[in-house]
Formats: sequence, structure tokens, C-alpha cells
Amino acid sequence: MPDAVVSPGSAEEVSEIVRFCRSEGIPIVPRGSGTNLSAGTTPTAGGVVLLFNRMNQILEIDEENLTVTVQPGVITKDLIDAVEMRGLFYPPDPSSMKISTIGGNISENSGGLRGLKYGVTKDYVLGLEAVMPDGSVIKTGGKLAKDVAGYDLTKLLTGAEGTLGVITEATLKLIPMPSSKKTMLAQFAAMDQAAEAVSAIIANRIIPATLEFMDRATIRAVEDFAKVGLPLEAEAILLIEQDGAEAAVNDEMQLMKEICEKQGAFSVELAKTAEEANNLMTARRSALSALARLKPTTILEDATVPRSKVAEMVEAITKIAVKHQVTICTFGHAGDGNLHPTCITDARITEEMHRVEAAFEEIFKEAIRLGGTITGEHGVGEMKAPYLEWKLGASGINVMKLIKQSLDPDNIMNPNKIFGKSEKKRVVVGK
Repeated sequence: MPDAVVSPGSAEEVSEIVRFCRSEGIPIVPRGSGTNLSAGTTPTAGGVVLLFNRMNQILEIDEENLTVTVQPGVITKDLIDAVEMRGLFYPPDPSSMKISTIGGNISENSGGLRGLKYGVTKDYVLGLEAVMPDGSVIKTGGKLAKDVAGYDLTKLLTGAEGTLGVITEATLKLIPMPSSKKTMLAQFAAMDQAAEAVSAIIANRIIPATLEFMDRATIRAVEDFAKVGLPLEAEAILLIEQDGAEAAVNDEMQLMKEICEKQGAFSVELAKTAEEANNLMTARRSALSALARLKPTTILEDATVPRSKVAEMVEAITKIAVKHQVTICTFGHAGDGNLHPTCITDARITEEMHRVEAAFEEIFKEAIRLGGTITGEHGVGEMKAPYLEWKLGASGINVMKLIKQSLDPDNIMNPNKIFGKSEKKRVVVGK
């Protein structure tokens, strides 16, 4: 529990709070809606949690420069809806978008289902206003297509998980709305067929807006939860969405249908209505909620590998689950290699939790061996801090620590995150 919860109403109030906390050595944890999955907003060192429910305004939608300027407490879905009413498009769409805030998205550099084609949050952050650990207020970037004046502080603060400063305003890039969109569901009798189809689609130089994967256990849980008619007989499904000019969308959907069939899909069907397409996407977004109903504890991870290694990673996750005798359901953004192996377990059973931890360690090692990473979009937070050196090496960790120490010498900004107290012995994960 935090020692205090404070809801500032302006950057000036945030600045005063930070100055006071620095003078007293009090930790500060900036928090959006707390939907992150790596304990990034958990106040394990106590101190003050900053909430931004009073700083939740869309300040400007600039249709000439294709930007939107917002306060950090704006709900992601509210922003998306507001700009779409103007015929504009903000692509980042984390599954938590009905709850998560823009400030939290920026701090965690959130991804989403559309990340394959459109990128992640950092690709749309043009400028920031932020309160630094000494209480000073800085402004970075702006409504510019080009800006190479000095270090890119905007990118530095994006994804920093609140360890370098407090974001109080953001200017985000918008793009025109695609004129056409279609959704398709492909069903497979084997998981490796679906994974190979993903690699084949990308190899054919098609970049769909969405290319999502669900295994059989996830399909069953989601259908029981959402009841949208998902095929219970399938071992795996791909949910594919493409947008753009209508003729191009039609051609690419037909080609992807043929690729899926060639890879063994026993059914490939286009959504007949916009409502059906929306139901399919909503069902995919509900995967975590659906799985969380099965057992008392749900651990969702996001090991990420190069697109060409998706099939190998899916196979490895399956073998690792069997080896450690744990239940792991796999879904995720297969098109960008971002898989979400999800363990349903019970934290009260100590022996089982040891096996769960061992399984995830092995999954992280395998992801790195395949040229991947320990986290594609969930951040490091406190949960993955012990594994960060496996990815970056000692020199990489040292560079990040030097940045942190130079900006926040008193270590008041979200302490214990990214650089955890405990570090596991580094292992060799190469060939």
C-alpha cells in the first residue's frame, strides 16, 4: 500500500508534489489505471501514488497538422473514438484500451492488436510535457514531421515506466482513417500449421493490420466467456484483419486465404458483417479475462521473437509446459512475433509456483536464443527486472543505470522498477 494517494490537477501541482517528495526522500509512483502486467505501478517502496483522474482532458484535435494533444488521464478508447468522429485514426490499441490511460500507454510503450502494421505507442508520440525528478517542467518535440534538435528526450521518456519523470501532457500523431476494412477467421487442426501460416503470410510481403493467434485452450475459454461462435474443434485459429483501399484489401485477403489453406487450414471465412467482425475482435481482446476465470492465479507473459521464429517459439512453449507439468495457454500478436504464453495456476500451491517460475524462465531463455526479448509490450516493471540483464548484458544495464542516476540521483521516481533489487544469475542463452 502507498503512504498517500494524490490526484494533481495540473503540471504545476505535479511539480510542487515532486519538489516536496524530493526534499523528503519520498518515493513517487505515477499511475494510470494500473492495467500493466509487470507490477510497474505497484508501490513496493511505499511513498506517494500519483493518480491522473483530474487530468483527463483532450486539449486539442488539430486536423491541419494531424495531431491530438491530451492530458495523461485520458482513457485510450475515448481518444480513439474522439478522433474517429473526425475521420482520423490513432492506431495503438492495447487490449486494455477501454480502461487504460494515455499516460500509462506512453510510460509502458503499449502495443496492441494493430502493432504489426502500425507500430506501437512510441511511433505516435510527437511531443511531451513532463515533470522531472527535480521538479522542473520540460517540453519535448512538438507538432513536427522532423525534429533532430539534440537528444530525443521524447523517446527516452516513452517506455521509461515512470522512472525518469512524470508525463503531464502529450502530443500524438494521427493518420487518416483507412477507407476499407475486412476480417477473416482461419481454423487449423494443428498449432504448428497456424504458426507456419503466419510466417508464410509475412514471407509473401503482406502486412495485415491484425494477425492474431489463439490455441485450443484459449479458444474454449474465450468462447465460454464471450459466446461469439468460435470453433471449439480447432486446435488453433488465426484472426486476420486488413485495412486500406478496398481493391487492395480484397486482393490481400484472398491471397492470405489461399496461404492459410495451403498451410492446412480446414476453414477460412470472412466476417459477413461489421458486427460479426467486431465480435471476433472483442473476443480476442477478452482472452485474458476469459482465462482468468479458470483458476485463482493467472500469469500472462509476452515473450517476443522475430516473425520467422513464431512456429519454433510456439512449439517450444508447448514442450516447456509439458516438461514442467504446468498449464500454459498461448495467444497473442503472432504477426509481430509477440506471443502471450499464459499460465493458469494457484499461487497458494508453493511447489506448483516453483514449476511455473522455472517454466517462464525457460521460455524467456528460448525467446532470447531465437533472437527475441523478454518483453514485447508489457514492460519490465518489477516482475521482469531479474531477467533484464539476460537481454541487455551487463554493459547495457550499466548504461541504463547511469541515465537513471543522472536524472534521478535520489531514486524517488518509481524505485525498484526495471532495475530490481534481486538479480538472477546470468545464464548463457546462445547456441
